[in-house]
Amino acid sequence: MDAPQLDVADIFRDFGDAYRKRHPVSRQQHAVMRAIELCRTPTLGGHVFRCDSCGAQQHVHNSCGNRHCPKCQTIPRAQWVHDRERELLPVPYFHVVATLPHTLHPLTLANPRLVYDLLFKATHRALVNTAANPEFLGARIGAATVLHTWSSRGGLHPHTHSIVQGAGPCVEDDDRWVSAHSDYFVPLEVLTATFKKSFLDALEKAYRRSEIYFPDKIRELEHPACFNDLLDGTRFKDWVVYVKPPFSGPEEVIEYLGRYTHRVAISNERLVRREDEYVLFRYKDYQRGGRWRTDRVHGCELIRRFLLHVLPYRFVRIRYCGQLANRFRKQNLAHARSLLGVPPPPSPPAKETAVERCLRLTGKDLSRCPVCDEGRLVLRSSTPRPRLSELIVRPRHGKALAPLANPRVSRGPPAR
Repeated sequence: MDAPQLDVADIFRDFGDAYRKRHPVSRQQHAVMRAIELCRTPTLGGHVFRCDSCGAQQHVHNSCGNRHCPKCQTIPRAQWVHDRERELLPVPYFHVVATLPHTLHPLTLANPRLVYDLLFKATHRALVNTAANPEFLGARIGAATVLHTWSSRGGLHPHTHSIVQGAGPCVEDDDRWVSAHSDYFVPLEVLTATFKKSFLDALEKAYRRSEIYFPDKIRELEHPACFNDLLDGTRFKDWVVYVKPPFSGPEEVIEYLGRYTHRVAISNERLVRREDEYVLFRYKDYQRGGRWRTDRVHGCELIRRFLLHVLPYRFVRIRYCGQLANRFRKQNLAHARSLLGVPPPPSPPAKETAVERCLRLTGKDLSRCPVCDEGRLVLRSSTPRPRLSELIVRPRHGKALAPLANPRVSRGPPAR
């Protein structure tokens, strides 16, 4: 597949200054914009290689490494998939999607860290508790969950994708293995009701503890009567939770993980072309059978949609629960393998260079000359990479931004 002619970095470079002048930008959003603008440019330094066969020179600039950058996800994705492949068991795996209703979007925009945390906890609580119920499965299962916050057109659409083990040790006898049927996990209505109740109960507790920030646009929700009306209205809505058909085998699980885990809101491959001040990008229209369509938006509007999905500082967007929880994952997997009679996976490779790692994970040999395809690239010179934080200047409007390394998040005035 050819490299796209237009990428998100081009949009940020062409429309970024205009967007900053017209719209408020948080320090985290600004940092993401600048990192993507500078990614793989001479500003970040790089290396000069020379082919030992044809003599061609190759200039390779350093990448920004930001998790929101469309060009910096290949190696992290491949490494993550490789690590998860070592943890797969010969059991049924299910794909569960849990979505927040649109009535909660204003609260989400004002309190992304809080709402996304509660979304993870409610998803995990629903999966683990429902599967542990002896009336359904009665097993201690594990799950890996990734947060997606966007719709196909780039709007706000917070939801989680979970890869769930459909089997585990029995809750009543840890030495007995329990497995779901290959085409059925747990009752969907019970899973949905548990997810809804868990999230709304947690949100109500956060309100009582004055942990929710109410900006001017939703200031009326700060009043207890209005907030209770919001909860009641949301409680009686149909929440979208569904279980996709089970994976046919471990290979399909791995293929899925490689597609979904390290996505960004708008990837370079979806950009079609630029027409003056407008950009055309592709999206899937799920209301019309999932057909691919083209949307035409102003460059600043595309930036606005992209920045909607910048995660809070150091927010963890891939989390684990149950038997795959980080703290006891190694012991739980060893116990599961002993019950199933499965040998442990081979030991990971010893220390390797970046080129060797890329070759192992992606099959791409970075040391081979792309011109003659025979010679090897030899390093001739290097330009040191500067600290990215030193290159990120504050926006040109409003108050100066706080230092990027400050992880504190202001929640605004407490609720009364």
